[in-house]
Formats: sequence, structure tokens, C-alpha cells
Amino acid sequence: MSPFHHLLANNLVANITNFTVWFALTFWVYLETRSVFATGMIAGVYLVLTAGFAMWFGSLVDHHRKKLVMLGSSVVSLVLYGASLALLLAAPEGAMRDVSAVWLWLFIGVVMLAVIAGNIRSIALPTLVTLLVPEERRDRANGLVGMVSGIGFLTTSVISGFLVAWGGMTATLAFALAFTALAFLHLAPVRIDEGRAQAHPDAPAEPRRIDIAGTIAVVAAVPGLFALILFATFNNFLGGIFMALMDAYGLSLVAVQTWGLLWGFISIAFILSGIVIARTGLGKNPLRTLMIVNLIAWGVCCVFTLQSSIVLLVGGCFIWMLLGPYAEAAEHTTLQKVVPYERQGRVFGFAQAVEQAASPLTAFLIGPLAQFVFIPLMTDGAGADAIGDWFGRGPERGIALVFTLAGVFGVLATIVAFNSKYYRQLSRAYATEGEEPNAAAA
Repeated sequence: MSPFHHLLANNLVANITNFTVWFALTFWVYLETRSVFATGMIAGVYLVLTAGFAMWFGSLVDHHRKKLVMLGSSVVSLVLYGASLALLLAAPEGAMRDVSAVWLWLFIGVVMLAVIAGNIRSIALPTLVTLLVPEERRDRANGLVGMVSGIGFLTTSVISGFLVAWGGMTATLAFALAFTALAFLHLAPVRIDEGRAQAHPDAPAEPRRIDIAGTIAVVAAVPGLFALILFATFNNFLGGIFMALMDAYGLSLVAVQTWGLLWGFISIAFILSGIVIARTGLGKNPLRTLMIVNLIAWGVCCVFTLQSSIVLLVGGCFIWMLLGPYAEAAEHTTLQKVVPYERQGRVFGFAQAVEQAASPLTAFLIGPLAQFVFIPLMTDGAGADAIGDWFGRGPERGIALVFTLAGVFGVLATIVAFNSKYYRQLSRAYATEGEEPNAAAA
């Protein structure tokens, strides 16, 4: 387990670096431009690029040493963070405050590419869990992975708020350059015996390219697996609202330093959740756990912005973050058992691409929709007249209404999925799957 623990520590450093840049960029752009439209577009650009690169990243993970592609991601991020800093320093005065300026969007694009280069780790790490961890302990290992993500959120939300307040994106990018180099230097000497994944003798030769058709065939061969991916896709469709609007809503209630500190507190939930999963696992049916936590999470989303209260917001976000690792660990544990090891990189990449493809649509739509429809509706429009006396009036209440409606749709979708035949099919497939997914790599 020593290599696995080194990988967890290394991913923690990489997560801290990339999450800090992501949080800081969103904070900084909103504070510079005061535009919800801009933050919505940033979320959309990020998610489009994530979905677009996911299949390629999955192919790289399957066809190359996992450690090698993780090191490569650090090198690419290092180069792009350097380019981002050069762009920031070279930009004309005031260009980064103008939403219509090419300099601003070019800078955002390069920073996003640097962050997204680190996403290959989120595909490589679960395949290494399959390789390095016995099947009966994988759900607990996935809990540790979630805990590392939580520690990353805890650290970065605090760091990013203070970095933006102290030195803006200049300080943030200097931080990113130093810690990306540290992640590379830590991982380089770690020894991982990856062996060689061997396909079944009767299976056709593996193509050395992005094999979309073959990956779809693998997913389709497992009853209900497509439905699981589509369910996660719908969740991400609604989840795009959080990426587009959460920071704008939070920053309308408190200062940026306070918001960063509060996210630090909220992220403790991620750590607690990971610890509990690592000790107790996910039960005999991870899919049932997935459905239950989704039902609770969307129920919370229905009520945590009903009043303009930072206490209510933080409490709801804490519960949301507490349940998030359960959902991710349940999906990963299922895929690790029912998908052949030599295909897992591509299947994880395919799932990420399909699931993330929905969020950009939401983010691109919800920014303008919130800015030009819901905010006026709840400021001096029909919504303010109808429910303003108890729901509240003003721009932040327009954003709050979007969150409440998302929660209602999420609850309804989870109830439908819980009672579907696809849920029963995949539960049976998981229960009856007896072959070790990493046996071929032994």
C-alpha cells in the first residue's frame, strides 16, 4: 500500500495547486468585473474543456504508464501556468477588468488549460486503485481518495481567498508554479509496479487511439451501466448551476476572505466523509448508497437558499459536501468491479466526458439566465411581487430561486432513477460479478 499512499499524497499536492487556481480565478474575475455572466462563462469554458479532453486522457491512461502520464500532466501545467503569468504581466492597464477584452478571455483560457491538464490524475488514480488495492478494500480506498479531495478543498478555499485579497492572480500563479514543481519532484522517485495489462486472449487487438466505439461496447455490455452514467450526467446538468452561481451568491453575502474561510470550514465535510467511508465502506450495494445520498443532497438544495442567510447557506453546503464523496466513491467502486482493468482508463474518461458535457450547457445558459431573467424577476419583477414578502427581494434572491428549482428537479430525477429497471439491472450485475478486474495485470 506504500505506493498508493504516496500517490494519495502527491494528488493532494496537485489538487491543492489546481483547486487554488480554480477558486482564485473565479473569485478574482467576479471581483474585477462584478459580472455573473463572466463567472458563468468561466464555468462553462472549464467544463467544455474538461469534457473535450476526457476521452483523450482516458486513452493516454490505458496506453501508457499511469505514473508517466501523471508526471506529464505536471509538466504541461507548469508550462501553462508560466505562460498565464506572462500574459497577466503583459496585459494593458484595465484590460482584465473588461468582460469584452480579448486579453481577459485569453488569460482565462490558458489558466483553464493548465488546471485541466491536472484532470488526467482523476482518471489515472481510480485505475491505480484497481491495480494496487484488493477488491474487498476498494470502496474504503475510494473513500481515502475522496478524503484527499476534501483536504484539497479545505486548504485551497482558504488559501485562494487570501491570495486574491493579498496579491491577486499574480500571487496565485506564483504559488501554482512552486507547488506544481513540488508535485513533479515528489512523484518522480516513487516506484509503482504497473506490470502490463493483458486483454483476454479472444479479445481483438487494442487500438492505439481514442477507441470510442470499443469503449461504448464495453459500457453497453454491462446492464444498466449506461443508465448510471446518464444519471450522473443529469446530476451534473443541475450541478453546473452551482459552478456558475455559488461564488457570486456567496460573495453577495460576505467578503472574499470570509467566503474563502467558510469554504475551508465546509470542506471539512469532505474529509469527515472520506474518513467514514474508509472505515465502514459503502455497504453491499454501492448503487443504493448512491441513490440515497443523492436524494438527501437534492432535498437540501431545495431549502438551503430559502432565506438570505449565510448560516443556512453554509449548513446546506456542508451537508452537500459531506455526501459528495459517497456518490463519487459508489460510482468508482462499481466501475472498478464491472469494467475490465485494461479498459478502465477509457471508461472512466468516457464517463467523465459524458457526465461533464451536461454542465457546460447549464453554465452557459444559467449565467445569462440568472443575470437577465431571475435577478430582475426577484428584484422588481413578478417573482418579487408574488413571493418576495417571504422569499426576499434583490439580485441574490434571484440566484437563490435558481438553486431551489434545481433541488426540486434533482429530487424528482433521483426518485425516478431509484425505481427504474436499470438500477435493478446494474445492482444485479455488481452483485454477481466475480472476476477480479485487476487479475489481468497481475
